[in-house]
Amino acid sequence: MTLDPDFVRAQFPAFSEPSLQGQAFFENAGGSYACGQVIDRLTRFYTQRKVQPYSDYDASRLGGEEMDEARTRMAAILGVDADELSFGPSTTQNTYVLAQAFAQMMQPGEAIIVTNQDHEANTGPWRRLADRGIEVREWQVDPGTGHLDTDALEALLDETVRLVCFPHCSNVVGEINPVTEITALAHAAGAFVCVDGVSYAPHGFPDVGTLGPDIYLFSAYKTYGPHQGLMVIRRALAELLPNQGHYFNGGSLYKRFTPAGPDHAQVAACAGMADYVDALYAHHFGGEADATARGAAVHDLMRAREEGALARVLEAVKARNDLRVIGPVDAAIRAPTLALDLGRDPVAVAVELAKHGIMAGGGDFYAVRALSAMGVDPDVGVLRLSFTHYTSDPEITQLLEALDAVL
Repeated sequence: MTLDPDFVRAQFPAFSEPSLQGQAFFENAGGSYACGQVIDRLTRFYTQRKVQPYSDYDASRLGGEEMDEARTRMAAILGVDADELSFGPSTTQNTYVLAQAFAQMMQPGEAIIVTNQDHEANTGPWRRLADRGIEVREWQVDPGTGHLDTDALEALLDETVRLVCFPHCSNVVGEINPVTEITALAHAAGAFVCVDGVSYAPHGFPDVGTLGPDIYLFSAYKTYGPHQGLMVIRRALAELLPNQGHYFNGGSLYKRFTPAGPDHAQVAACAGMADYVDALYAHHFGGEADATARGAAVHDLMRAREEGALARVLEAVKARNDLRVIGPVDAAIRAPTLALDLGRDPVAVAVELAKHGIMAGGGDFYAVRALSAMGVDPDVGVLRLSFTHYTSDPEITQLLEALDAVL
């Protein structure tokens, strides 16, 4: 089964927006276009349900039901129970709240492991626990390839490690890390696992239940939805960690780690992401399947489309002697988030690309530690070209022609 690009792009109002015609979007790792299903739900909530939810009158009752629907349906796609999924204002803030919970549970002298491959959101909050006497160990990337070697992780693991934090894939290196293998290593050593899925989830929602980590985080505004952070915390850990919400919400798993009230409209609109998955499944496969299976099928459909497009771009850039590709050059093992070390100002190059209708960006992308480890001056940064399953073949051609023109 191959993805139908015309059907996909018809689901996104941005592709029919007159002001965007002729422009190809290659900064999806910073935030994707929103699908129509999300926009429709957000509009409906603001126009028909913008009241305090969960009361008995219709507008309130329906608003609460839509919020519950978002959590229930997205949890099913992710292969977890509905109350194991929480919504917060961003993944960065969700991680910070989690770090405070671990700080209350851990004792001085106990350890956590973080990487220097991460976006700062999944490393900075954990590193700050050193101020409370927690030992912070760094699982370091290979400086030439950006790869995280599991042998190096094993050398860091011992009975004092309580938590291992790493990305499903880095927002600059792009390599897809073996979550199940890493989780098994950490669990065998008695540690919990926190996976930052922000750079992976836009390329297909993962079956978190099967992958096995205790925590999985990603951002809805990068998965065709509104600006919310989604956070899976599996039951055993969620019940063990101290409550970070109001004391009277301590008995609710999905409220324990949301100290502030959620954005009601944006939570409700996240059900539109499930609508989109279901629309893709129905169009391409039809038939009956549970939500997790539908999500898995759509995941594979997206990844297959992206691998083909990414292979074209990698083939065009990997042999150039005027740039360095950060991370692997095999499309099968990386996300379509491509960071290029140009040896010159990438922002100026992005400006030139914009003249050719290419929307891209340059900078450090909050991956200062990863770039520094790989010999890239973070004050200069990289040119990042990121796309998804909705990026068309003509847009890939437009990108490659633009690169030839400006590099």
